Amino acid sequence: MDKVKEYIEKNKNKFLNELFELLRIPSISAKSEHKKDILSCAKLLKDHLEVNDFENCEICKTNGHPIVYGEKIVDHELPTVLVYGHYDVQPIDPVELWDSSPFEPQIKKTQIHPEGAIFARGACDDKGQIFMHIKAFEILNKNGGFPCNVKVMIEGEEEIGSDNLEIFIEKNQKKLECDIILVSDTGMIDKKTPSITIGLRGMTYMELELIGPNRDLHSGHYGGSVINPINELSRIINHLHDNQNKVTIPGFYNDVIEYSKPERKKMESIPFSEIDYAKSVGLNNPSGEDGYSSIERRSIRPCLDVNGIWGGYTEEGSKTVIPSKAFAKISMRLVPNQKWRKISKQFSDYINKIASPNVTVKVTEHHGGEPYLTSTESKAYKSASDAYKDVFKKEPIPTRDGGSIPIIAQFEKTLKSKTILMGFGLDSDAIHSPNEHFGVSNFLNGIETITKFYHHYTK
Repeated sequence: MDKVKEYIEKNKNKFLNELFELLRIPSISAKSEHKKDILSCAKLLKDHLEVNDFENCEICKTNGHPIVYGEKIVDHELPTVLVYGHYDVQPIDPVELWDSSPFEPQIKKTQIHPEGAIFARGACDDKGQIFMHIKAFEILNKNGGFPCNVKVMIEGEEEIGSDNLEIFIEKNQKKLECDIILVSDTGMIDKKTPSITIGLRGMTYMELELIGPNRDLHSGHYGGSVINPINELSRIINHLHDNQNKVTIPGFYNDVIEYSKPERKKMESIPFSEIDYAKSVGLNNPSGEDGYSSIERRSIRPCLDVNGIWGGYTEEGSKTVIPSKAFAKISMRLVPNQKWRKISKQFSDYINKIASPNVTVKVTEHHGGEPYLTSTESKAYKSASDAYKDVFKKEPIPTRDGGSIPIIAQFEKTLKSKTILMGFGLDSDAIHSPNEHFGVSNFLNGIETITKFYHHYTK
């Protein structure tokens, strides 16, 4: 057993207990009542950096939630790695669907994780994954020191768009100078098949409000004679896809890269079962844009989804009204070449075109981010690949992730640095959902792999 693995084995209970302390803090960025929790979480992370001999550690104020920063400068002649992550988490709703308290972490055995998985909000996204880096720092610090310079930036607004992080990066370009950026906020193909994410979809997030009558109306007195905003909203949503599940917004696909048959054939080598993929979420079959596999649909193809819809009376019992207003929240995942602000405008123009003149339409652009693609030929990528091979005994497969980390493209634009996405989560980990969890072995293997990345990167 090498020193890294030996240290992890000896300290795994301590690592888990420290992670649990972090997971108990309800750092929900979307809700203002958790402002104190956000600050508590930032302070705890700063403490962990200082314990590992990081210098210039600070909690940087923004117009929103703070950013935790620290650095370990060994030698200015050595390369510098910037580690990015986020400590904010998604809301826990619907809380009644959780099998245990979202902020009281528990280890439970599952079919995929017979050794146990950590159940808590943020276990995988992203507290568990950023904490892997902090424990890798501990191992480096206590076993020969850091082989290169390391800077750390952990934000508190990733789940709500990272708007203030963009401003922070613009103002602190000198402070954040680096050779490569390291991020763990993605996943692997499965527990035994490591992968490195080389592509991320971009996103634009919109809200749609339709206003009809000036007040809620009695559906007997007015039903059938005035426009119902919920009916109209349903009609509009129905017109956002055609019968082949393609998005109908004019110009939506104009900039989408069409891949050749040989390029698409390569994607078929990724271990993947369409049926298992569907069954894992309680469905019989996957579905989506005609002519593409599920792997393609969630990586090289854009999509549009309604994330929420509401209006009228939704409480217990009945109330026969025609509502004054109806609302929907809609996200679009984008692929390389698409620009999120351009897509947002196309969406807004199309909604206003197809909506009835009998409703007032309000389209709000909440946030967005560009798609991202990186090379498999860089020294940093090859170092990450070698680290995975050390731990998993097989070469990781380069994959494209369907999710979005909007700030990654901003990093490259502003800091002129590429990002290596070393994720250890699984599709089954239920991030953003009730019963989010993260396999104990994934957590520990992640610590080992990240530690070994530094040794390979500085050879």
